[in-house]
Amino acid sequence: MMAGVSNVTVAADLLAVALDVALEAGALLLEGQRRERVVAATKTSATDLVTEVDQAAEALVADRLAQRRPGDGLVGEEGGATESTTGVVWVVDPIDGTTNYFYGYPGFCVSVAAELNGRPVAAVVHDPQRGDTFLASLGGGAFLRNMLGERRLELPATGGPLEESLVGTGFGYGAERRKVQGAILAGVLARVRDIRRGGSAALDLCSVAAGRLDAYYERGLNHWDHAGGILIAEEAGAAVTTLEGGPPTADRTIVAARADLMEPVLALLRQAGAGGPMA
Repeated sequence: MMAGVSNVTVAADLLAVALDVALEAGALLLEGQRRERVVAATKTSATDLVTEVDQAAEALVADRLAQRRPGDGLVGEEGGATESTTGVVWVVDPIDGTTNYFYGYPGFCVSVAAELNGRPVAAVVHDPQRGDTFLASLGGGAFLRNMLGERRLELPATGGPLEESLVGTGFGYGAERRKVQGAILAGVLARVRDIRRGGSAALDLCSVAAGRLDAYYERGLNHWDHAGGILIAEEAGAAVTTLEGGPPTADRTIVAARADLMEPVLALLRQAGAGGPMA
């Protein structure tokens, strides 16, 4: 970081870039929906899709970031990767919720996050179909922009009990893992108000930030799935941790919740068998 330039200033500058890039990529996604959507490949299983628009959107984001932030690194879901000479690395998911996108079902987004020396400092999660844009910078708070204007996202410190909570989750792509996750879900569902499965981890984390979900948990997420959403949730006042302890990795269960719900949610997940093999 340059002498005399604060982290807050750097985060604000990175957030402005992330916003511009995410909005442009979102427009590309909507344009792609007007054409026939083509599966370019599958990844971990036949249900884990990659569309041609995924690849085009990531290429667009990489190109724009290279123009505006030369020297920054990039980690992208569709394989884009460049080394950083500035300490800044962009973590990009061009379409989080690809299955929703492919079927024309609501609940997909562009996630663009900037990390400075390994720490997330700016993030934008843009849902072009619904017109919701979530954004946050480290220490600068979290916000939601849509047709109603812009509002700061600030979760209350306390709220209703676990039994009155709306909980989001997601599932892996492998059949055997889904069987295990379904059994865990049955144990959770019996103890909460209801369950939602949106299909986009980034949007689920932002839904916790906005109070649309009281809690969210999922195992098997990659870095690009959660990099933007976690920062937005934390800046809104949500607690974010892993069930198994330690930083979020693909073999750990990410849990986000209103602060007073975190311990009850973790206890419920453990009782339901989450955190075990293939969960």
